[in-house]
Amino acid sequence: MKTKNSILGATVILALAVLALGPALRGADVTLSFDHFYDYAELTRSIQALQQAYPQFVTITSIGKSYLGKDIWAVILNNPKTGSAEHKAGYYIDGNIHGNEIQGAEVALYTLYYLLKNYGLTDFTTRLMDERTFYVVPTMNPDSRDYFLHKPTNANSPRSGLRPMDDDRDGLADEDDADDLDGDGSITLMRKKDPNGNFRSDPNDPRLMIPVKPGEKGEYTVLGEEGIDNDGDGLVNEDGLGGYDMNRNFGWNWQPDYVQRGAGEFPHCFPETKAVADFILSHPNIAGVQSFHNFGGMILRGPGAKNLGEYNPVDRRVYDFIGKQGEKILPGYRYVTVYKDMYTVYGGTIDFTYQTLGIFTFSNELDLDPGTTESTEKKKSAEEEENVMSRVFGGQQNMTYYDNVLMGAEFKDWKPYKHPLYGDIEIGGVKKFGTRVPPLFRLAETCHRNAAFCLYHADQMPRLSISEAKVKAMGDDLYQVDVTVANSRITPSMSAQAAQKKIYRPDRLTVEGGQLLAAGSLYDKFQGLTSKIETNNKNFVWLENGIPGFGQVELRLMVKAKDKLTLLFDSVKGGICSTTIELKK
Repeated sequence: MKTKNSILGATVILALAVLALGPALRGADVTLSFDHFYDYAELTRSIQALQQAYPQFVTITSIGKSYLGKDIWAVILNNPKTGSAEHKAGYYIDGNIHGNEIQGAEVALYTLYYLLKNYGLTDFTTRLMDERTFYVVPTMNPDSRDYFLHKPTNANSPRSGLRPMDDDRDGLADEDDADDLDGDGSITLMRKKDPNGNFRSDPNDPRLMIPVKPGEKGEYTVLGEEGIDNDGDGLVNEDGLGGYDMNRNFGWNWQPDYVQRGAGEFPHCFPETKAVADFILSHPNIAGVQSFHNFGGMILRGPGAKNLGEYNPVDRRVYDFIGKQGEKILPGYRYVTVYKDMYTVYGGTIDFTYQTLGIFTFSNELDLDPGTTESTEKKKSAEEEENVMSRVFGGQQNMTYYDNVLMGAEFKDWKPYKHPLYGDIEIGGVKKFGTRVPPLFRLAETCHRNAAFCLYHADQMPRLSISEAKVKAMGDDLYQVDVTVANSRITPSMSAQAAQKKIYRPDRLTVEGGQLLAAGSLYDKFQGLTSKIETNNKNFVWLENGIPGFGQVELRLMVKAKDKLTLLFDSVKGGICSTTIELKK
């Protein structure tokens, strides 16, 4: 079954041709369009086409299987001519962790596409591809993604993975989901005329409903989403598809299901969550993470829950620098904290990657309310806000948008229906593509601006260099070497969280071609004052706190060597840089 979106949107141009011709078209161009949503099969073909066209840069790997057995694809971008992937600062992106929050996959795919298409054309993109490694999982939830695109749903489901769960505890699983009673491909609302109901028609537009005030006469009872009592228990739609939430299942500050609904039996018990966690853990060079959700136009940072406390001020400086710039890249988006400005999340991606792994992580809630734009959005009056918030299940607040911009495509007028339980009712409201996701004419902008934010964050990961090395001969093949390791970006090579919790090994400066006799931190280079760094008779020194953002570390080394020596700086999150020094006696 094809959806309207797959019919309206263009398919991937040249993708199948590239796959069919194989090596003959290696290096050939691939054109992807971002005027439609990609189902799993087309998404798979697209990343495979990119691999065929750019084999020197692209590696595709399956990091695990979804509950229904679909491969969860990860795409790795690296230029091997400028170094191995693991020796560069890595940037990770995932999308579509929630099945109905689909456009994150398009943003992830667009980011890959943009980097590859623009390599060699713009200095910025070329430098990023040369200096960074990109790890991209376009869809964490391929099962629910396809269900959302191809089956009747509402805008909010299926959010879960599709492992059957007994939500109503009747011994059966997923036996009473919503039903597309009118056959229009969307699950909308049911209402019944009722003089004692809690809602009445909005006088400004009778298609909308607002709650009755004390002393007012009601007109309707809202019955909820389309559906019937499939299991004969007297309830409607009480046991829908799935029931677990991957973004409540990560292994930090996880809480059981009675505290955090959808959390599962234990952390990483769901195959999708485990696959992503294992993948990130197996790539310790990842220094930045972006996870895409929808909607509301937000650039989120943690903590997800108040019990974790606020971030270290040094790390907050990094978050604020990038997040506030993000508000300029993404007009209308707000840079906010999850638990303070949205709601509490236990066991989420943000807390797992930052608290456990010390990685600077953002989660963007993609797209503003569908009826707003950057130029027209304004604060509503109290009365307007009351009406907007009470228009059942949201998304119906701007009928001008539905009528004149979408031209009726995503709003269904109320129509009579004979319900087996409720009798004469009406079915209508906003369809599944009418909210949460951008209209197709704005999808490309969503993709480009959010990709731009990702690439800005990736560029602000540590960029290290040995900016200076001064040598002074001391006689008898003994040399004093003053070396400066600098970082030209806001992100330190070790987050304060990582340094404080000793999450991974410190940065390391190694002397090759000579013997390191002593080392010190040069805290006053004008007077030559140092504090000793213990070498333990090794040929390297540890830098326990790494290289600060927009900062540097100056060291003084005493080295015994002959003709030349190499200084190699190795940072887990910041990559490798080196310099070779010719020694003169």
